[in-house]
Amino acid sequence: MDITEAIKDLFCLLEEMLLSNGVNPEVAQYLNLLVNILVLISVIIGLNYLVKTFVIEAFRSFTNKTKTTFDDFLVKTNFPKYIGQVLPLLILYYTVPIILNDFPLAFKVFDFIFEIYVILLVVWIVRSFLRTSKNYLRTLESYKDKPVESYIQVVMIVVWLFAFLFILAEITGEEVLNFIISLGAASAVLLLIFRDTILGFVASIQVSVNDIVRIGDWITFSKYGADGTVTEINLATVRVQNWDNTYTTIPTYSLISDSFHNWRGMQESSGRRIKRAVHIKQNSVKFISREELDELKKISLIAPYLENRQEDIDKYNTENNIDKSILINGRNQTNLGVFRKYIDTYLHEHSAIHKEMYIIVRHLAPTAQGIPLEVLCFSRDKRWENFEYITADIFDHIIAAVPYFKLQLFESPSGDDILQISSQIKGEK
Repeated sequence: MDITEAIKDLFCLLEEMLLSNGVNPEVAQYLNLLVNILVLISVIIGLNYLVKTFVIEAFRSFTNKTKTTFDDFLVKTNFPKYIGQVLPLLILYYTVPIILNDFPLAFKVFDFIFEIYVILLVVWIVRSFLRTSKNYLRTLESYKDKPVESYIQVVMIVVWLFAFLFILAEITGEEVLNFIISLGAASAVLLLIFRDTILGFVASIQVSVNDIVRIGDWITFSKYGADGTVTEINLATVRVQNWDNTYTTIPTYSLISDSFHNWRGMQESSGRRIKRAVHIKQNSVKFISREELDELKKISLIAPYLENRQEDIDKYNTENNIDKSILINGRNQTNLGVFRKYIDTYLHEHSAIHKEMYIIVRHLAPTAQGIPLEVLCFSRDKRWENFEYITADIFDHIIAAVPYFKLQLFESPSGDDILQISSQIKGEK
């Protein structure tokens, strides 16, 4: 006698006892079924308890002893719990057909529910494993800035799609292959339904392969009002934490279809660029007289430059017999040119400025607001708050230094200025 026959005899034991005691065969059959179901339910509940108590705890103890964190994440995503359900399901698979042998309709209902539950359990196990993989990869330095979540979501969509097909096959009694073939005819509809998902998946691959954006990058995307750090890249959206601690979500596909700023290059470089201008009144620019030159030589930063520069100018003017009774003749220094040199020297002496990167002080084309005198250099400290402090410190000094060179900054007249001029005009009258 094989084990299947032995189990079958065991489940029929109560029925035979009842029949031998003169109980109605139909009543004996249903009583036997009821008792068998109650016993089976008790066994499954007890087995579930043992799995939770011993198997899961044993797995958790094992993970605490290992060095890798992968198994720790398996526990957090309930992977042992789902795997623990395999044993009770195997018992149901082998025992229920025996118990319901004389009840084909009940067995058909059980078989339908059982197969759908197995499909769902497989999905849960796969989902748990994928979530574990995602959480584990995020702990690795080489994957922290990769859009791992996008790939996990794509795999989960495929898994759920196949699960849906298998469930549909169970409900209709059709072969799964027939549904897959039908998908070809319905591909246009599917493309329309999953358009954003497909575009997001393609964008995620391009973003990753071309290294366009990483998690942790500072990006500015004016179209969506985003200006901050990328905290998450998934299949449909990119999440950005703005500097005011608000969050902006951007469609993943827009990263390859629209233009945006990624500040990673600045963060990885040796310095952060300072590019700002002050506007000088054009009518305050003039040649420097001897008296004014002697006064400017008191400024220690440019005293050596003025001495050497003036010697070259005087030598040129003497050799070429230039009439210096008028300043415009020959070569001369201007207060704006000396001021440019002063700023350049000041930046070269400034401890916060990166000396191995560009340091440029230049004129831009004159405008209605005066002559833009632009400073272009790089600060060593790239942190935002320190960068702003350094920039403000430099331009505080530049603005305060302007009057020493007999220059004036352009400033649009305010209401008080207009009232003052009006009062002067009335007083003169």
